[in-house]
Amino acid sequence: MNKDKICSIILQNILQYIDEGIHVIDKEGNSLFYNDNMAILEGLEREVVLNNKFSEIFPSLDEDTSTLFTVMKTGRPIENRQQAYINYKGEKITTVNTTIPLFINKKKVGALEIAKDVTKIKQLSEQVIDLQQELIGNNSKSNNLSISRYIFDNIIGNSEEIKKALNLARKASRSSSSVLIYGETGTGKELFAQSIHYCGNRKDKPFIAQNCAALPESLLEGILFGTVKGGFTGATDRPGLFEQANGGTLLLDEINSMGLNLQSKLLRVLQEGYIRRVGGTKDIPIDVKIIATTNENPMEAIEKGNLRKDLYYRLNVISIRIPALRERYEDIKLLCDHFIRKYNKKLKKDVWMLAEDVLNDFMSYSWPGNVRELKNMIEGSMNCISKDEHVLKKEHFPMFIESKGSDDKDILKEINLNLPLPAILQNIEKSIILKKLKENNYNITRTAKNLQIKRQTLQHKIKKYEINK
Repeated sequence: MNKDKICSIILQNILQYIDEGIHVIDKEGNSLFYNDNMAILEGLEREVVLNNKFSEIFPSLDEDTSTLFTVMKTGRPIENRQQAYINYKGEKITTVNTTIPLFINKKKVGALEIAKDVTKIKQLSEQVIDLQQELIGNNSKSNNLSISRYIFDNIIGNSEEIKKALNLARKASRSSSSVLIYGETGTGKELFAQSIHYCGNRKDKPFIAQNCAALPESLLEGILFGTVKGGFTGATDRPGLFEQANGGTLLLDEINSMGLNLQSKLLRVLQEGYIRRVGGTKDIPIDVKIIATTNENPMEAIEKGNLRKDLYYRLNVISIRIPALRERYEDIKLLCDHFIRKYNKKLKKDVWMLAEDVLNDFMSYSWPGNVRELKNMIEGSMNCISKDEHVLKKEHFPMFIESKGSDDKDILKEINLNLPLPAILQNIEKSIILKKLKENNYNITRTAKNLQIKRQTLQHKIKKYEINK
């Protein structure tokens, strides 16, 4: 068997078993290749499609609404375009397509389409938008909705770091300017965002949150800006989140996960103060306060190409950094007491406190999951404790004790215990300093505070151990 034949077999198998749907047509519109995943996506049998006219199988699509026909006509590729159509069984299908023309010796011979099924995601997102619109309508009639609404009093902490963040957030609540909140996962970014809204002058207006990582860019654009009937196949007249949040606040969670192309459109909206629905020509003025959050350092996100620099400067009018839990150890007991009271009420328990050795372990743990991890830890232990017990002990935190013990063993694995004791102690000290520096992104001030030593002392030890980032 020659090399070309082997390559052809390999390619056919790749296309057949790849997760996405693959459809290839020739220049006359006949289907040459149609894999199983595309057949499942569209609810058709491969035999019905292969060697038949594309236009006969999909009568709802034409040269203006089909990405395959468009690419055949223009000879230019289309990337990540949303397409909605009625399949052979009369079912509405929504896909995100990348379609490319095929050439042999510079002569156009067909087109290849890669399709990802987003029908369920599209349906769910539309249901969410409709429910939000219904809630907003109900809210105009009654302010007694049983929805969790957080205010600054719900944020627990007395540390200087959290006080600084709260002070900035309170100032932000009195302004209509954009706010950028940076904090690790689990630090409470939405808690801050809701507090800014519900303690500000927009508290009687809508607050709408959208996770930018939850949807493909092509769907997210329509959800944010709305759609116009006929704008693309299957599109209907539907207001987007900007219109629904008019007069209020729109929270864009994980803004660094939004596609760069959509980021540029968002920037234009922020600069010009109006939106244009997808497929529409009418400019719609909007008055929306934007709160954006990111779980990675914004400057690092810019360097990685995940966040446009111009959008960052436009959003970063008021910048709030929420400290990680390891930077506010003095708040741990306060938070534990708060969560114990909360789950006493919810689980009908009578817990009074944490055992002292458990609290000591909590104070030496790095809390990678931050306040959310602590909250879940307390909830889990409250489910383990019996109704006649009143103190949370180590036996109620089996997973925490196991993970903490493994961390301690990992540090010791790196230490040569055959060295003299002074050298062993120095190696342990160096390992701990390195660990804490990494946890605090090599911030000297935060690391020194975390280690409870002076900044100058830490700098001396970094120099002594020749520690470099």
